[in-house]
Amino acid sequence: MFQPLQGLRVVDLSQVLAGPYATYLMALMGAEVLKIEKPGEGDWTRIGASVPELAERKMGLSYLTQNSNKKSVTLDLKSEAGLKIARELVATADVFVENFKPGVAERLGLGFEAVKELKPDIVYCSISAFGQDGPMRGRPAYDHVIQGMCGIMMTTGAPGAGPTKVGSPYIDYATGMNAAMAVMAGVLEMRRTGEAVQVDVAMLDTALMLMASLMTTHLTTGWIPEQSGNEAWSASPSSGAFDTLEGVLMLAANNLPQFRRMAEAMGRTDLLEDPRWSTPDALKANSGALRDELIAIFKTRPAAEWEEMLNAVAVPAGRVRGLDEILGEDQITSRALTSEIHVEGHDGPVYVPALSFKGNGTTSPATTAPAELGADTDAVLSALGYAPDQLTGLRADGVI
Repeated sequence: MFQPLQGLRVVDLSQVLAGPYATYLMALMGAEVLKIEKPGEGDWTRIGASVPELAERKMGLSYLTQNSNKKSVTLDLKSEAGLKIARELVATADVFVENFKPGVAERLGLGFEAVKELKPDIVYCSISAFGQDGPMRGRPAYDHVIQGMCGIMMTTGAPGAGPTKVGSPYIDYATGMNAAMAVMAGVLEMRRTGEAVQVDVAMLDTALMLMASLMTTHLTTGWIPEQSGNEAWSASPSSGAFDTLEGVLMLAANNLPQFRRMAEAMGRTDLLEDPRWSTPDALKANSGALRDELIAIFKTRPAAEWEEMLNAVAVPAGRVRGLDEILGEDQITSRALTSEIHVEGHDGPVYVPALSFKGNGTTSPATTAPAELGADTDAVLSALGYAPDQLTGLRADGVI
């Protein structure tokens, strides 16, 4: 398997989604991730209730999604004994990840400067809603709040329908990917200089970068994007969504060569001979008329047939699918995008994400199910030198 991070130890104080997804990607690539959780409670996502028997075991599906291949260590960070152990763990780590509100880590004595004293070559990653500086730095937020603030909801949905949220917590997951990339850059910088590196990852920053082309155009020209429904940003009359005899087709015949190949595949070379559409300028001037022609043509065949026909001539086209449909196709199987894990107390497998890219021709699947709350506490603390009677005392005091 592709395991470039073997030997890297990560102390992970993050909870819920973006931070745990970042450290999950590191774990899939071979890093040892110590997930620090509150005794008796753990990560909030452990009680996600879509599968009740899993939630009752504090192994909710939301938790299972991004916590395989990690070790679970319980520590009460509100106690001095718990903080002492956390500092000892940090001193053994290469990477430290937290997603507290800005200022909280400092109050705990686990801010960048304090951690750097414990481990002078640490890579310290902070993940937050708005970053470690700026007037909004102290605010909390979740994915849907950031969606509302970043502008994406004003561009999503049919014109006039009102702001529309994207139907997945995509900013959380993109922030996790962004944080993983930032940590990898930090590790390379640390190895180059031998000094600690601090990386600051914000959900709002990530959300805006996912809209990079819109942001650039607005700042350069003043253009304000509006809701465009299912139409392509290219505004080409031969791109966007088309109803068909069965289903909806998403088409991207953006340039004249693509348009020509499409017309030939349709058996409609008369479209190429029409002076209204024979040049890019003419096409732009008469786009509405061409759109009407194409709407009528696409209604003569099912979307699946159009998809096959157009891709055969290198015209990008895809039938609109549901999640259930795309996950059942051979393309997904060939890419090995999911891993099958088995969780005690649940009949049948649970499918969780694998690494979202291949390295040396292979992906990196989850190999161990997420740990039960605190399952690795004794082993990890014993490696620090804690004797069995000390662990018993810490457990009795509620520290672990």
